[in-house]
Amino acid sequence: MRALVVGGGIAGLSAAIALAMRGAAVDLVEVKPQNAVLGVGIIQPNNALRVLDQLGILEPCLAAGYPTEGWVYYDHRGIELTRFDSLRLVGDHRPPNNALPRPALHAILTERAASLGVHIALGTTVAGLAEDDAGVDVALSDGRRQRYDLIVGADGIRSALRRRLFGDGHDPQFVGHSCWRVTVPRPADLDRCALFFGIGLKAGMVPLTRAEMYLLLISNEPSPAHVDLPEQRRMLAGYLSHFGGPVAQAAAMIGPETPIVYTPVEEVILPAPWGRGRIWLIGDAAHASTPYLSQGATMAMEDAVVLAELAAAPDFVPAAALDAFMARRLPRCRFVQETSRRIGDEGQLTDPAACAARNERIRSAEPGRPRPHETFLAEPV
Repeated sequence: MRALVVGGGIAGLSAAIALAMRGAAVDLVEVKPQNAVLGVGIIQPNNALRVLDQLGILEPCLAAGYPTEGWVYYDHRGIELTRFDSLRLVGDHRPPNNALPRPALHAILTERAASLGVHIALGTTVAGLAEDDAGVDVALSDGRRQRYDLIVGADGIRSALRRRLFGDGHDPQFVGHSCWRVTVPRPADLDRCALFFGIGLKAGMVPLTRAEMYLLLISNEPSPAHVDLPEQRRMLAGYLSHFGGPVAQAAAMIGPETPIVYTPVEEVILPAPWGRGRIWLIGDAAHASTPYLSQGATMAMEDAVVLAELAAAPDFVPAAALDAFMARRLPRCRFVQETSRRIGDEGQLTDPAACAARNERIRSAEPGRPRPHETFLAEPV
């Protein structure tokens, strides 16, 4: 099989790795001219560790990050409500969760892809496509023309390939929240991912390495409009002032030069099937989710391994394989989107009485049990 992957992020690099591991000849094109990513950190829950193991990069990710046993939830004052232990899906000798800096994950994925012979072309994208029964002729923006058996669209939430296939009716939809992230020193006692529930606000502290963590905040916003840096700093400081305890201590470590990553939270809900013929979409291009289950990147990586399994089969028939892909991926990704949206809405409640009732429900959860959604996501992909 000869495959072209469009997009050099988590989804694209994972698809390139998974296909190359099954013997495919893989080209990857990335429209950005630099092999770099924006971002602070990324949480890798237990089902992410399972797929990282399948891609052969689990150990480098654990070495570059901070493995954790689970989650702890607090109110806005820093008073503990409950804690959850996550399921171990990669054996008793491996941790259930990990988190690491986003650039570190990108470097690990890139190195793995290169070691498998994936050809990566930066500053390049698709200029034209012509499909027939036997393959797809592709004109690339650098002037090359190639023929492929499969095109994988992994070009993100604003996917140009999605627009090419399905038109303009599936643009990202703003959900009314925005996410703020900064990297600060990790307190010595932060050994789990921590969430803090306020009124109309939710904060989090995620250990990334032995030295660093990222502080996140979710706010309700009227629109996804751009906010310039001085206004970002003023707004973030105001939001964080509503929290006490560990969040207040972390906020005090944000300096005037600390980079802020500000992202309006958006979804993409593309109807099935996520492709046509030999051109398939995966990851955020097909099903971008809100971040409240920490599953967006994991769903993209799972897409990649399932796609590679089906597309690299000796009896590959595009229509039948795409049907099989959708049967395995659609229920799982829809579950993540719907559950994450529900958790996000509950986390952003603004009525004090409703917030108090929410916190009491959290407090009444049995300590130590996995979070409710983990049982579903523990099932094989």
